[in-house]
Amino acid sequence: MNPNDGAKPGFLVRIWHAVLRFWRIVSRPSAYLPLGFLTLGGFLCGVVFWGGFNTVLEATNTEKFCISCHEMRDNVYQELTQTVHFSNRSGVRASCPDCHVPHNWTDKIARKMQASKEVWGKIFGTISTREKFLNLRLELAKHEWGRLKANDSLECRNCHSSVAMDFTKQTRRAADIHSRFLTTGEKTCIDCHKGIAHQLPDMTGIEPGWKEAPELQGRTGASYHGGPESELRAYLTRIEAR
Repeated sequence: MNPNDGAKPGFLVRIWHAVLRFWRIVSRPSAYLPLGFLTLGGFLCGVVFWGGFNTVLEATNTEKFCISCHEMRDNVYQELTQTVHFSNRSGVRASCPDCHVPHNWTDKIARKMQASKEVWGKIFGTISTREKFLNLRLELAKHEWGRLKANDSLECRNCHSSVAMDFTKQTRRAADIHSRFLTTGEKTCIDCHKGIAHQLPDMTGIEPGWKEAPELQGRTGASYHGGPESELRAYLTRIEAR
């Protein structure tokens, strides 16, 4: 008989007792560990968890992450690079999250949860080709317009504040429209500023976002010329002629 065989049961018993002791400590820590130690441990665990959570959150809130899939890189990102939001005289660039994710933490979390469904689109190849993207472009645009309309263009206001606008430095047409529609809350940014960072889909049958002011509708002749109203009418005429 091997003399070591008798040691095996004792060893297993000691392991089992150690597991039971560990379980008693884990299940009833206050009976074995001081309250201060538990509080400090809980605080440190919370810091680690919170730091890890926010690190992952911010990693998914970068332009690099947004264009890591070819659906964004080869379509809307290429269009963004041709706009003033990407390259301008001031050198201040608006990246994807600036226009599609609110800055406030609670709003950001809500937006991230809402956008999680895009993972399914990636998995099932909803817009995996250029043709698929173009076919769904109007639908996708309507979703984003509707979202920005519902939250009062919150992402636009990440950078643009109506109360900080100096109307004296804007064109007469822009100053007039902003003072009459934006500052009064009658309209919001996305109502008028569709297609500022990406190409527009086929807009046939889509309201451009703002109409002629009531005082301009049906007016012609000499009484129509002069002032911001004439500039607005001229602008509409130029747009329709394109």
